[in-house]
Amino acid sequence: MIAPRRLSGRYELGEILGLGGMSEVHLARDLRLHRDVAVKLLRLDLAEDPSVNLRFQREAQNAASLNHPAIAAVYDTGEVQTPSGTLSYIVMEFVDGVTLRDYVRTHGAMRQRQAIEVIADACQALNFSHQRGIIHRDVKPANIMIGTAGSVKVVDFGIAKAIADSDVGVTQTGAVIGTAQYLSPEQARGVRVDARADVYSLGCVLYEIATGEPPFVGDSPVAVAYQHVQVEPVKPSVLNSEITPDLDAVVLKAMAKNPDNRYQTAAEMRTDLVRVHRGQTPYAAMAGIGADGDSALAGPDINPPTAQLATQPSGDGRRHAGRSTRRWLTAVAVLAVLAIGGGIGINLLASDSRDVAVPDVHGRTSADAVAVLQNDGFKTRILQSADATVPPGLVINTDPDADTAVAAGEEITLNVSTGPVPDVSTGAAQVTVPEVRSLTYADAVRELTDAGFGRFQQASLPSQPEMKDLVVGTNPPANRIAATTTEITIVLGSGPLTPDP
Repeated sequence: MIAPRRLSGRYELGEILGLGGMSEVHLARDLRLHRDVAVKLLRLDLAEDPSVNLRFQREAQNAASLNHPAIAAVYDTGEVQTPSGTLSYIVMEFVDGVTLRDYVRTHGAMRQRQAIEVIADACQALNFSHQRGIIHRDVKPANIMIGTAGSVKVVDFGIAKAIADSDVGVTQTGAVIGTAQYLSPEQARGVRVDARADVYSLGCVLYEIATGEPPFVGDSPVAVAYQHVQVEPVKPSVLNSEITPDLDAVVLKAMAKNPDNRYQTAAEMRTDLVRVHRGQTPYAAMAGIGADGDSALAGPDINPPTAQLATQPSGDGRRHAGRSTRRWLTAVAVLAVLAIGGGIGINLLASDSRDVAVPDVHGRTSADAVAVLQNDGFKTRILQSADATVPPGLVINTDPDADTAVAAGEEITLNVSTGPVPDVSTGAAQVTVPEVRSLTYADAVRELTDAGFGRFQQASLPSQPEMKDLVVGTNPPANRIAATTTEITIVLGSGPLTPDP
């Protein structure tokens, strides 16, 4: 697609960042606000299709209404006239990073702790959108990004829809909405969906980034969709022995065929992920441990106290449900005995339900960190201190520490970096990191050395073909003040991005 170099006299288009079925995304420069942005352009050959135009505009409206640090922001929309017709565009936050899809293709499976942290952040983003009446409907690795500073962003609300609408999983022509490998069973069947469809898809994403493989594969999208409806996934730990039974339980609960047996909200899923992260047993695993030795993965799920009860299965599943019901009644009886003996059991349970894990906001901007903490119900205050390893304006740590269980509403202190102090003993100077993007590694080192830096390391990220083996960024980034003793990470492009399947 040939697009004008400048849109509306304000956005100067640069390299292509990615290609999709109906659009292409460019890196661009906002000439008015002097910042990098991402611009999504609707393909001209699709611009005359009313349904495509509706989807494109819906994405802008949905994302623009969601102001959350883990959701890519929409700044502007517009149209320009070209010799080939009207060109619609969306101006979005530029996320300097990599999608989970490309991360797994390049590096393979994530370590369990990192996978939990990424999906826990995605849970926060989706819970925020669900609370505002919007379900994503296309949660997949290609739509979750990790920024160079470690931040997580959920992107592409192009087929999202308001929960209040008569929402179904197929279009008017019967085409399935969503991506087959991450499609919920109800989407595959073409019935009404709610926020729990996103929970299922997020479970599929967690499965893939933890194992390196999607839960289901097939010769066609129809074959994969059939498996989502009829076939139980293999435990993630079968594919990756480093995965614990507790994470198995979380993944398989999120991927329950019956929406009533899943986590009822993304927040519930995040609670269990935090428990696994802290070395505690998740509710999903606690629900299924019984005298027969079966784990949570063998019988029907029992949701945490705030969730709805599962519907009763038929056939052999009903016999399992009977055993689970007896175990549940036994647990209730034990709690009743403890309550009679002084209320100890009830108090412990209530105390645990009020505790909230402090989110990990290390490396985020102070504004993002405050938004995340306040969204979880915490009060905040900010302290500033010098730190040579954390760029100015980013969070060094919190008090209490991340993942600590504290009472809801407690005040969290954010320790925010003011940057390094001059090294008086060595005479280290504070200088500006030069812009070296698009240079070779050798030329970048030469530019950085001329600026006064002397310590370098190399990293890589997927890139467009023209950026292969060229610099796509640095850490600390260009135009940031840093001590000349700071080690500069030079990030090189490692090869082309593949269009979304």
